[in-house]
Amino acid sequence: MTILHNLAGMAGMTDQVIAADYLISIKSTIRNLSFAITETATPELRDAFREQLRSAVASHENITNYLIETGFYHPNDLSEQIRVDLDNANTALKLAD
Repeated sequence: MTILHNLAGMAGMTDQVIAADYLISIKSTIRNLSFAITETATPELRDAFREQLRSAVASHENITNYLIETGFYHPNDLSEQIRVDLDNANTALKLAD
């Protein structure tokens, strides 16, 4: 069986992977913008970075809520999150077969 055959019917996992990658990217953006604000000399540029930071934080909230609502992310239930992560790891291992 090819990888394409294994991917068929895995739209939920694909959504989860895309959303999780986006969340990781947003976190990095928030960290970088926070640093940039402290290193910027001009008030205009600081204001622009602050606005981008507000937008990134809002995006973080939206994607986190999506992951929680769809059952992909369980920030308050470690045992459930471990179960989801193990299921995902097993699925990824099966893709290589």
